[in-house]
Amino acid sequence: MRASQSGRVDGEQLRDHIAVELARARARTALLTEVVDDADLTRQHSPLMSPLVWDLAHVGNQEELWLVRDVGGREPVRCDIDELYDAFKQPRRDRPALPLLPPAEARAYLATVRDKVHDLLDAVTFTERPLVADGFAFGMIVQHEQQHDETMLATHQLRSGPAVLHAPAPPESSVRVGAEVLVPAGEFTMGTDTDPWALDNERPAHRVDLPAYVIDAAPVTNGQYAAFIADGGYTEQRWWSAAGWEHRVREQLSAPMHWRSDGDDWSYRRFGQWARVRADEPVVHVCWYEAQAYAAWAGKRLPTEAEWEKAARWDPTTGRSRRYPWGDDDPTEAHANLDQRHLRPAPVGAYPAGASPLGVHQLIGDVWEWTSTAFGGHPGFAAFPYREYSEVFFGGDYRVLRGGSFGTDRSACRGTFRNWDYPIRRQIFSGFRCARDARPDESYR
Repeated sequence: MRASQSGRVDGEQLRDHIAVELARARARTALLTEVVDDADLTRQHSPLMSPLVWDLAHVGNQEELWLVRDVGGREPVRCDIDELYDAFKQPRRDRPALPLLPPAEARAYLATVRDKVHDLLDAVTFTERPLVADGFAFGMIVQHEQQHDETMLATHQLRSGPAVLHAPAPPESSVRVGAEVLVPAGEFTMGTDTDPWALDNERPAHRVDLPAYVIDAAPVTNGQYAAFIADGGYTEQRWWSAAGWEHRVREQLSAPMHWRSDGDDWSYRRFGQWARVRADEPVVHVCWYEAQAYAAWAGKRLPTEAEWEKAARWDPTTGRSRRYPWGDDDPTEAHANLDQRHLRPAPVGAYPAGASPLGVHQLIGDVWEWTSTAFGGHPGFAAFPYREYSEVFFGGDYRVLRGGSFGTDRSACRGTFRNWDYPIRRQIFSGFRCARDARPDESYR
């Protein structure tokens, strides 16, 4: 959804847009929860993840809390289940033991809540208070459901048994992508004040001055990462930070998650099916420590979050920051590998229309990209509409990821969107690209 030049959304199209986005999110939720039986829905496939049936009812509960009760001022549908589906009160590892709604009851609950939301959508005034201005509360709920859909997709990747999800392969590479891109020194605008559905941690817009740096033109590929492994990357302590090496030894890491060695080659288990690792695809399912070690081995480092965003948004011709690398228009199938259209990253060079003006490719979609930056608020940050979305995660324990993955929906991905996780996490669809300081002979303003 695009804002006008003033930053406001066209009111006459807003209700239709919200209805479409709510329906898209719910269709995806239905797909992810209807391809397995009730036993699979209620099973915990990993202590890192909730049973799918918890996520199912949780998205409905959040929709009820924010839209039915807060925006609509309506009577609660099921206030007795609020604590069961409070993510802060119920750790993931403990959720299977809770008296959760059975699958049929959870689906009925979601349907009742959605009926009430459609009813209030016809009557709500989008200018009455900040929570509903430009449909923000509805956009927040759309993004929340899509984020949980990506979490459920990650759960599907962890489940055992035959494949139940199927999708066509992504497009093949159509252009040759260079190795690195120089980003010149200077200021750019980071964050946003105008994107109507941007979340609190993306705000406010502010100027950041960066020295010249060089960033990889594409994410690190499986082939490049396999070379790191073959060169003793997991056995040479010198490439790892102290915390990273301790984690590698404790968890006995020797390759990305879901990889297995097949003699001189590697295979990867993807949503229940084994296939040969493709050298030209971005590597996925690596943690921050692994990304950091690879970067050191390659003589580089991880980019800071500001470096990543400048490479993704800065237009050297106009000096302005775009909404996406390709411009301000919403993503299409030609721009990026998003929306769970495919079930794997696309080969490097598959989306030339999505490249930035400087020639940096696949910044949006394919894999979430680790940065070196600890998660915190932008200067002038203000929690909205609740501290638990972002602020409670500030403080240095989490690292920022940017750009989205093949499992990220376009509603929850833009040039300013920020994700975060612990540096040990790799069940998420995480990859990375490297950066380095520009040499004196490369730098210019």
